Amino acid sequence: MGKLVVLTLLGASLALIGERLLAFRERINATRELEPVELQNCYLIEGLENGSEDIDILPSGLAFISNGLKYPSMPDFAPDASGKIYLMDLNEQNPRAQALKISDGFDEKFFNPHGISTFIDKDHTVYLYVVNHPHMKSTVEIFKFEEQQRSLIHLKTIKHELLKSVNDIVVLGPEQFYATRDHYFTNFFLALLEMILDLHWTHVIFYSPKEVKVVAKGFSSANGITASLDHKYIYVADITDKNIHILEKHDNWDLTQLKVIQLGTWVDNLTVDPDTGDILAGCHPNAMKLLNYNPEDPPGSEVLRIQNVLSDQPRVSTIYANNGSVLQGTSVASVYHGKILIGTVFHKALYCVL
Repeated sequence: MGKLVVLTLLGASLALIGERLLAFRERINATRELEPVELQNCYLIEGLENGSEDIDILPSGLAFISNGLKYPSMPDFAPDASGKIYLMDLNEQNPRAQALKISDGFDEKFFNPHGISTFIDKDHTVYLYVVNHPHMKSTVEIFKFEEQQRSLIHLKTIKHELLKSVNDIVVLGPEQFYATRDHYFTNFFLALLEMILDLHWTHVIFYSPKEVKVVAKGFSSANGITASLDHKYIYVADITDKNIHILEKHDNWDLTQLKVIQLGTWVDNLTVDPDTGDILAGCHPNAMKLLNYNPEDPPGSEVLRIQNVLSDQPRVSTIYANNGSVLQGTSVASVYHGKILIGTVFHKALYCVL
């Protein structure tokens, strides 16, 4: 009798795992082939050959770009190089990327930048918040931007027990931000199992010096995050569920979900068009190629625009789609007055005039 019970449980477990693996294969779009949508008037940005995972553009046209992310399961084309923050002035006719100097006292050797967000204070001082993964842990680094010197002054490192496996961040006040947690488990193999089982254990955190709390939960893998132009709504990408959550922000910083926009592709970082309020999403059209990298059959790149976000019928259109011949593993796209920057997790970056 005991052996029968064991065999029954074993069979049920194997059946469950098999079903989850088949479902996971479908969720990662393993068989999807991409229809190309190319942009004209483009060039690859020199110096950004090993990633440009996140981009944040100031109202003045200065763009901050995180470079050199080392992330489990992702290729690394510069394993001995530490991460950097680059700057581009999109007001220039042919903008180029320049690595920003970081003040003494900050350990650049273990700088591993991921999501970034800027905040402009009342006195017009610009602060850059960076999700950092030193030794594969998670911290948030606060820098003050010195425009004349083209440098960053490190001000503070934020650590908290809720700030684990942090992916992205959006800053809405002095040391007041939302951050996404993309995995419940920090161990790589458990995190992979978490994805396969589709546990929906990740969440969004609000941080301030006075209060740190979970404000939205139930995501498969909460990834990119940004805010509407009026800061009334927060947009969160759930990468493995292939959708964007639209959440209303309350005065106490809590969030209430209003709707979910299904996109059918792995949605990474989100930005907002400053002229229209549309969401731009950097996406991975076939995540199997991203997770199982093959230079002979590389992961493609996809950029979507979502218009009329709050309406009953948002309009989704493809701005850019490439099979990996130009860009591999697009993670972000950001626009500024008719110009677009498209970044990747580990590959190159593209600048285009629309």
